[in-house]
Amino acid sequence: MVIGACDEELLGKRFTEGKFQINVTKKFYEGERITIKLLERFLQDATIANLVGKKTVACAIKLGLVDHDSILNIKGIPHAQIVRMF
Repeated sequence: MVIGACDEELLGKRFTEGKFQINVTKKFYEGERITIKLLERFLQDATIANLVGKKTVACAIKLGLVDHDSILNIKGIPHAQIVRMF
């Protein structure tokens, strides 16, 4: 299962810092608005996840899926990716 999730207020915005850029496009990230509890359930089943925003990345950290050292911050916006192989 592939998941793209972001904090709702970041949708449609672009952040650039030095050589790094993240474009939180509606084409990729917009979809069903869900609660953090539902995001937790989806992340537990995800094999690939692309996550942007403080609340979204914090959810993955809480579940033990993302380590603080693997987060990329661009203009203060956390970005994390998860790849799980079974």
